[in-house]
Amino acid sequence: MATNLHSIKYGRSEIIFNINFKDRKTLAIHVNPDGNVIADAPRNTPLEQIKAKIIKRAKWIKRQQLRFRRYPSELPARKYISGEAFKYLGRQYTLKIEKNLYNEVKMIRGQLYVRTTYTNKDHIKNLVDKWFRDKANLVFKERFSKCLVLAARKINIEHDGQFFIRSMKTRWGSCSKTNQITLNPELLAAHKECIDYVIVHELCHVAEHNHSKEFYRLFGKVMPDWEDRKDKLETTMEHRAL
Repeated sequence: MATNLHSIKYGRSEIIFNINFKDRKTLAIHVNPDGNVIADAPRNTPLEQIKAKIIKRAKWIKRQQLRFRRYPSELPARKYISGEAFKYLGRQYTLKIEKNLYNEVKMIRGQLYVRTTYTNKDHIKNLVDKWFRDKANLVFKERFSKCLVLAARKINIEHDGQFFIRSMKTRWGSCSKTNQITLNPELLAAHKECIDYVIVHELCHVAEHNHSKEFYRLFGKVMPDWEDRKDKLETTMEHRAL
């Protein structure tokens, strides 16, 4: 796999990037935690086409590099205190903790309310994590059902409709060789069209357990705008792979 170093001018700055030419159909841009920019490109992709993609994503690239400079190792652990921000289906909510005689978690007018008998961090974390886990089950079931119907109609995918939810550090979703599909619960923070993108991606792996031209042909048949959805996911969420 050849690696090539190039650069473009962006305003008064410069974006330096590596090109990895691979056996793939689409061009993807990534920013590593060390700030390095990687373009995974199909073999024989013209350099000007890659540069055009870098320029298109330049604002996002700079934002990602800035975020990684602020958090050189990893994002700070959650504190589960009032004022902390949480994302849900593409929108940001502010945590508000209130002392109460019973435990309750609700989203009301841009705030994530936690009414609780105990206000220690571990107790609040358990309440919030359970609420998000329950929501992930409901939302993912709804989206998975719709996506499965679409994939079955478009490319005759057969799947039992079952999936697992499991935290993954570097992936939004996965599909095993036995067609077991797993979704990352943190995906609940993304817009629904981005959740659908991940689900359809994994469903297409039921037919093709690789990222071959045939896989992307099937993917495009089920979801013609998948690249736009991918870009939206990567520009609004911490980068993970599929």
